[in-house]
Amino acid sequence: MKIIRFNLCLVLLIINLNGIKAQINTDNNAIEAKIDSYLTKGVPNGFAGAVLVAKEGKIIFNKAYGLANKEELISNTTKTVYDIGSVTKQFTAAAILKLVQLNKLSVTDPLNFFFKDLPIDKKDIIIHQLLTHSAGFDDVVGDGDFDHIPTEEFFKELFATPLINKPGTKFEYSNSGYSILARIIELVSGEAYESFLNTHVFIPAGMEETGYLIPDWNPDLYAIGYRENVINIGSMAARYHKEAKISWVLKGNGGFNSTVGDMYKWYIALKTNKVLSKELTKILTTPYILEYENGSSHYAYGWAIFKTDRNTKRITHNGSNGVFFHDFIWLPEEDVAIIYFTNAFTQQIMDIAWYIEAMLFNKNYKPSAIKVDFSTEILKYTMEYKDDLKRLSLNIKTKFEEKLKYPFYLNDLGYYFIREENFDKAIAVFKLNVELFPDDANLWDSLGEAYMLKGDKEKAIKHYQKALSMDPYMESASAAIEKLKKEN
Repeated sequence: MKIIRFNLCLVLLIINLNGIKAQINTDNNAIEAKIDSYLTKGVPNGFAGAVLVAKEGKIIFNKAYGLANKEELISNTTKTVYDIGSVTKQFTAAAILKLVQLNKLSVTDPLNFFFKDLPIDKKDIIIHQLLTHSAGFDDVVGDGDFDHIPTEEFFKELFATPLINKPGTKFEYSNSGYSILARIIELVSGEAYESFLNTHVFIPAGMEETGYLIPDWNPDLYAIGYRENVINIGSMAARYHKEAKISWVLKGNGGFNSTVGDMYKWYIALKTNKVLSKELTKILTTPYILEYENGSSHYAYGWAIFKTDRNTKRITHNGSNGVFFHDFIWLPEEDVAIIYFTNAFTQQIMDIAWYIEAMLFNKNYKPSAIKVDFSTEILKYTMEYKDDLKRLSLNIKTKFEEKLKYPFYLNDLGYYFIREENFDKAIAVFKLNVELFPDDANLWDSLGEAYMLKGDKEKAIKHYQKALSMDPYMESASAAIEKLKKEN
């Protein structure tokens, strides 16, 4: 049942510039023209969003493109409000260090200082391990960003969940670990998480447009999110205000909304130590743990750290809910910040901030043109498909076979139709996926789920059993079979 997609909060691409000698471009007008031309040409093919580039504390590029609201033909602007996803984590980390500065806690404090009746394997986990994704917690608890599990119930379930690694031994990205940090902020400060951030981080930085519920945004400036640049999912900020609360599934690890202007102020606050002292900013951005085996990036506190091809330090993080995407690159030694938002994420436009960095430091660098993303093409085709469903799989294969190189395209597409409760289209898509990638147990599990939701228990069990024959440890398949057999 797992949707095959990279965790967008983890994706931190290294642009390979080997063999291209760095030639720092000092002509700001030329830089602006080059970036603007690249992004403008991408708009007809799906690019929508905003980009700000600052150098030596001054803005040298600040423009918006495409539509914030397609239905009402409202353009993105440099004041549009976007979801920043997991870039929220660096603010949680900064708040923890603010509590360190206030002598309220230490990053070596264990969880049993803050929570009662912890399982023995959780008691000695320390704050530093939570900040560096090395505490051993699984990624998430709950069913999506708007699953409003009561506080006590959420943390009881989270702490009862088995650790996936021994604390301190391995990096494993965990949103739930940052939810724990948000709760620690509340317990130690006596304030609500967002309130503490607003008082001790955002206001000192001059940021008035960042948060969940506190900012007084103009609703006309909310960006609407478009899944695969096609499906309107609305504004996250508008939904927060409608529900008037934030889920613990999201709190502290993702989902803040912000603007390019406010994130520029954050860059200024970081470089001038408005929020944290120079010593604490160094602690915030020190590379502590290798992210991936054989990789080059290390995780700090809410940031990932790289060495550039210029042998300088790159401090960066991105974030996404799969629809909105935000990337923040800070180059402290060269005093550059690149801030990028989009409300219509696709893989085609994921790496724009990194391409802009390459443009800044390599006069001869030309990024590949932004094209219409394949996920957009296939989603539009299947949504609009009105012919015989029995021929859908064959028609998709005939039209797109050369592009169906990876299973996640069809797996994601099938789950879109599951969410829409169009199980016949989901089944057609999943059947094609197992035909193309027959050795992938997860895909058979997805097909089993579609049949189960349609109510065809016999075929559901058959396909779940196929998944288990390939992966005997697939818990989702075994649990589904047990449930279906009990229902019989």
